[in-house]
Amino acid sequence: MVIETDILAKNNRMAQANRALFQSKGLFVLNLVSSPGSGKTTILERTLKDLSGSCRAAVVEGDQQTDNDAVRIAATGVPVKQVNTGQGCHLDAHMVLHATDTFDLDDLDLLLIENVGNLVCPASFDLGEHHKVVVLSVTEGEDKPLKYPQMFHAADIMLLNKVDLLPHLDFDVEACKEMARRVSPGITIFEVSSRTGEGMDAWYSWLQEGIAKARG
Repeated sequence: MVIETDILAKNNRMAQANRALFQSKGLFVLNLVSSPGSGKTTILERTLKDLSGSCRAAVVEGDQQTDNDAVRIAATGVPVKQVNTGQGCHLDAHMVLHATDTFDLDDLDLLLIENVGNLVCPASFDLGEHHKVVVLSVTEGEDKPLKYPQMFHAADIMLLNKVDLLPHLDFDVEACKEMARRVSPGITIFEVSSRTGEGMDAWYSWLQEGIAKARG
């Protein structure tokens, strides 16, 4: 327990340094978290393509192994840095700081961090981001917020993804949203489909507002 406390304290100090750096650059920073298969990378791909003319973005891509997702992101034309964590189940603030050395932060509006896919470890680690954004797909079951309350409590944005599949599933959208709000009362929820584009405009508007505020 003492070791864990020390690790988190060290990470939090680094996260504060990251936050100060990002603020000095007027950079809007999001930490995207989810379980594997939620569609996180596909949301990023579509977002980056659709906003390519209106904001300057870069991506830190976290995975235990492979650079598959980074290759997909690079195909959008956006700068990307792959971070492989090996046996580690999350990114930490130190990893993110070193990853951003790759980018010219003065030339960016938006930094998107795609965390390692799981709903446990990343909840405890502040990376210096403005918001944690949790992605939940309708194929996962509406009770995920109650099964992983720490993550949903840490997130203040939820993207309910793959809503185009709802006609084919037994998924209660309102029950899922109620469970999310039970563990995070102020959470903002966007119902989206990264495949069809449904609901993505509301997500983009929120992003643009955040970018404008970060610029000051």
